[in-house]
Amino acid sequence: MLGIYNAFGYDIDWQERYDLIKAAGFDSVMLWWSDGFGRGPGYQKDPERARNAGLVVENIHAPVQWQNDLSLDDQDGESLMEVYSQCVRDCAQYQVPAVVIHLPNDQFPLSELGMERIGRLTELAGEHGVKIAMEGIFNTRNLCKALDSFPTLGLCYDSCHYANDPDAPDLLGLYGHRLMALHLHDNGGERGQHRLPFDGDIDWPRVMGEIAGTGYKGPISLEPMNWGYEHMDIREFLGLAYERAVKLENSLF
Repeated sequence: MLGIYNAFGYDIDWQERYDLIKAAGFDSVMLWWSDGFGRGPGYQKDPERARNAGLVVENIHAPVQWQNDLSLDDQDGESLMEVYSQCVRDCAQYQVPAVVIHLPNDQFPLSELGMERIGRLTELAGEHGVKIAMEGIFNTRNLCKALDSFPTLGLCYDSCHYANDPDAPDLLGLYGHRLMALHLHDNGGERGQHRLPFDGDIDWPRVMGEIAGTGYKGPISLEPMNWGYEHMDIREFLGLAYERAVKLENSLF
């Protein structure tokens, strides 16, 4: 199964977007679950729109704007906890199996309160039959602490964020058996991230070999943006993205 992140750019009707994703050859989508970063209102309708196009919804991505507040003993910390809790409840309501969450960056170490909140989230997820995948993005000390403490948490492996973090441990080696989601994109370009695979410096044969070594059987999913590809229309962009996804999938065997 080949998947792609839904909010990769372009100003286009959302149902048409999903129809074009399906027409390009993709089987599944990962949904940005917020009206932030230009998504605008109406994101709660995306599971239905995606399924109307014949796509599987892999997961939703929780908002990231307040990720560093998780350990704060104030209203900001409680508000973030409610945001994450609502994402878990939304997964159950919209029949989405998993939510991807960013932990705080490592300069904001998880406190006892932060860990207690993660514990409450895992309990809520268990009650609703929802999986939580924690994404590594300049937060690997916090990530390892959470994964070591809560065995039901999974790993969302982001190829570019991992490659761009010189201090990151071997996440696939340590937690590959708990791999729940993939964000595959390349580095380089003006923003150093979210390029299509093979347009940056990542060693894709090595990365895909390591993913294969975990025994992962889920979707091979891209998380590109159209940054640097604005000269392409959406059909061209999706066609090229699908070609790259097929190339990655073929490298697993």
